[in-house]
Amino acid sequence: MSTPLKRRRSLLWLLVPYVFFLAALPLVNRVHPVVLGIPFLFFWMLVATAVTPLAVWLAHRGDRGVRS
Repeated sequence: MSTPLKRRRSLLWLLVPYVFFLAALPLVNRVHPVVLGIPFLFFWMLVATAVTPLAVWLAHRGDRGVRS
């Protein structure tokens, strides 16, 4: 029988938004370079916002088997 930690490994996907929004923020806090005509920090926040639902869906998809 697997341990509860191994069965819940898919919930690690929920750390992705945290890393994108908070942990990497000091590294990407730049006005230059400009990506697609917008400052890099704003571009980074747009990408992080787009990736968050994907990470939540992956965590939900992986955790679905645990509830059965």
